[in-house]
Amino acid sequence: MILIILRIAYFLICSGAIAGYVFPAVPADADGRPIGVESRPDVILENPIAAFCVLLLITQLATALDVVIRRKRIDLISATYFGLIIGMLLAYLSIQAVTLVLPPSAPFHGVVVVILLLMLPYICVSLLLQTRDDFRFVIPFVEFVKDIKGGRVLVVDSSSLIDGRINEVVDTRIFESQMVIPDFILAEVQDIADSSDKNRRVRGRRGLEVLAKLQQSPHVDVRIHETQPAEFRAMSVDQKLVEVAKQLRAGVVTNDFNLNKVASVQNIAVINLNDVANALRPQFLPGERISIEIMREGESPGQGVGYLDDGTMVVCESSANMIGKVVPGIVTRVLQSSAGRMIFAKPVHSVRGDE
Repeated sequence: MILIILRIAYFLICSGAIAGYVFPAVPADADGRPIGVESRPDVILENPIAAFCVLLLITQLATALDVVIRRKRIDLISATYFGLIIGMLLAYLSIQAVTLVLPPSAPFHGVVVVILLLMLPYICVSLLLQTRDDFRFVIPFVEFVKDIKGGRVLVVDSSSLIDGRINEVVDTRIFESQMVIPDFILAEVQDIADSSDKNRRVRGRRGLEVLAKLQQSPHVDVRIHETQPAEFRAMSVDQKLVEVAKQLRAGVVTNDFNLNKVASVQNIAVINLNDVANALRPQFLPGERISIEIMREGESPGQGVGYLDDGTMVVCESSANMIGKVVPGIVTRVLQSSAGRMIFAKPVHSVRGDE
């Protein structure tokens, strides 16, 4: 709405300024003859209506360019103020430069001056309206956005939202950086929530609920990042996410193993929720005792599978016939990676039998 008002005001100002230049109020002498007509450019007086339309069309090219390139990420008052100052300064310097090549007596000198005075301030204001964090790299210590908590911005993918654990991690106040949700990630979660498959639909709705809770959380700053579809044409979602992270100089929050590898290869910092969860789980070393309830048979003959309270899978040998029973065991091996953790164990009686 603010930009619409700015564009309308710009159009009216251009119309009035150009009309005043093309249709000047020419003073007359005592006999009614116009004074100073000979000083006006003949090309304008020959067809003032056509000149008015052409000049107005030229100035509105800035509006058309502004509509095509849509990025509005800045505070209105500061951007307008700095934009007008920079625009008028550039217009003044440009007019001085043009005057050296095109003297004031030249036919088109006045036309060029009017166009520069109208277009450059608008372009500067529009560019500042569509610039956010990048502006502080041009002029150090000057930025028009509120202070962002923490350091590196974090881009969140759909797997983290659907997983749901990110809310609990945020509540611990470990993350103090701003979290960015690209619009294509939001669209992906919405598509999953609208899926005809019940399981996918439930997962998608949980992702939307997690996002809503993140936005309401007082411990983290969350915003939706709008992207240009033309920039990411023919790219997968993971590739889009990596490109957004590069543009924002951000890290990535995910629990997708493949995305973790792709981002790491391109030197993008990755926070893998599985790694965070694994780091906080109790550590089991070979030789330690563990009690596990056998839930089902394993893939190999004789194996039984159970789970710890934190979801860690435990594969226990020689316990396939003990489903539903709590089996005391001895840890023999622990496998841990970004994809998860597995513990291998043997029943206590089996270990004693081996001895």
